[in-house]
Amino acid sequence: MRVKVCQASEIAIGGMKSVEPRGVPILVANVGGRFLAISDVCSHARSRLSDGYLDENECTVECPLHNAVFSLETGEALEFPADEPVATYPVEVVGDDLHIDLPDD
Repeated sequence: MRVKVCQASEIAIGGMKSVEPRGVPILVANVGGRFLAISDVCSHARSRLSDGYLDENECTVECPLHNAVFSLETGEALEFPADEPVATYPVEVVGDDLHIDLPDD
């Protein structure tokens, strides 16, 4: 199911935004003009990844609680203490509307 979550212009290059379409916490990041979306909940300690640190060069986000690092492209846990990946979501920009594909329930 494709859901409009925000305007693309709301997220500057190098920025992140937390959105909750249908109650699902999702982090949307703008990496060099490319939008990527992953779960906004760390698989290790359940903290909000959107409160963490974006590394545009590595295309990663670091959890603010225990410094676990996740790939924004694959959701893979790259640094301990996290060892489980987080979900990723396809993103499409239509005009200035940013859409995310959520799985059907």
